[in-house]
Amino acid sequence: MATTDILFDAAKAAMAKAHAPYSRFPVGAAILTEDGRIHAGCNIEIVSFPEGWCAETSAIAHMVMAGGSRIAEVAVVAEKLVACSPCGGCRQRLAEFSGPNTRVHLCDAATGIVQTVTMEELLPHSFATDSLGDAAA
Repeated sequence: MATTDILFDAAKAAMAKAHAPYSRFPVGAAILTEDGRIHAGCNIEIVSFPEGWCAETSAIAHMVMAGGSRIAEVAVVAEKLVACSPCGGCRQRLAEFSGPNTRVHLCDAATGIVQTVTMEELLPHSFATDSLGDAAA
């Protein structure tokens, strides 16, 4: 099985665990780190909207807690939207842990990856953390 298929399957499995009682819009994300590990997350809503967590945020948290730091690829899938892309906040969060050529796979829950873009295409003018000097290290 191709790595992209495994990444999609992990994102879809995470989406099935979403806690989305208010929006009823489950989302899953899976991150492939540069060392080959996969970390997945789902959106988790709370009644104090929008204070919940996006799927990408949850996946990044899992990656960081497992000792990962660099994203090689990301897959995002939503149950009710084909090619659902990360929200603005998650685009910046993903940029924090990836490079401009990191691939972001936008998926359809039924068929898999339908579009692949780079982080630079997704967030062309991201805030560059390297501009913070030693504070970002």
